[in-house]
Amino acid sequence: MASAAKKLEREALAIRLAWMLLYGLAWQLAVPLLMLVVVLQLVYRLFKGKPHDGLARLGGGLGGFLAQIARFASFQVDDKPWPVADWPEPQPGANPDNGPAT
Repeated sequence: MASAAKKLEREALAIRLAWMLLYGLAWQLAVPLLMLVVVLQLVYRLFKGKPHDGLARLGGGLGGFLAQIARFASFQVDDKPWPVADWPEPQPGANPDNGPAT
């Protein structure tokens, strides 16, 4: 009975490892995309004087996605990140030029 439980635990860990490898690849793609959003946001702000709302939401969502991956990969949570879960909503924060971010 105990050996069956250990076998199931090993199988679950192997499946989690496969997910972690996939999310590791997603991480490698998301970080450069986030850096692109940062640069575009900086250029937009230089020319328009205020941040672009869509880029801010995308950057916040990417940051949340990376945080979800980190929590899953470090065994803090068992919930898998997007696309298994919903795309993370950006956290509301203060925007010094436009008041609270929405």
